[in-house]
Amino acid sequence: MDDSDLSPFQEVESRWHRWRAHIAARPSLNLAYRIAVGVIGALVLAAGIVAIPYPGPGWLIVFAGLGILASEFAWAHRLLHYARRRYDKFMDWFSRQSLVVKGAGALLTCAVVLATLWLLGTFGLVGTWIGLDYPWLESPL
Repeated sequence: MDDSDLSPFQEVESRWHRWRAHIAARPSLNLAYRIAVGVIGALVLAAGIVAIPYPGPGWLIVFAGLGILASEFAWAHRLLHYARRRYDKFMDWFSRQSLVVKGAGALLTCAVVLATLWLLGTFGLVGTWIGLDYPWLESPL
């Protein structure tokens, strides 16, 4: 079976494996590639961890970062599957909880967001834009 008998996705995957084998055959190039994947994956993962409490795709970014790392590192592959199982279990549990527990989760998330925005100095900055110059709006950092 040659590449013409493959579906478009299989063809792309086949080309990817050939390209990756080409890199793996050269030790110094392979090391540079793995370092680059590690750095990019770690940066995406860190951005996702920071974004988790904020509205938006925080967990999606975390899983994307782990996916990038998992493309080269077995430990990241195991961690990705473990984290995904734990996330799914937690979301199943959380969806079955009462309105009080869900409200407490929302309040905790709101508190984390407000605390980090205050620590980063966002309130002080925005306050000066609209004429509010209170010392408690400034970040303690």
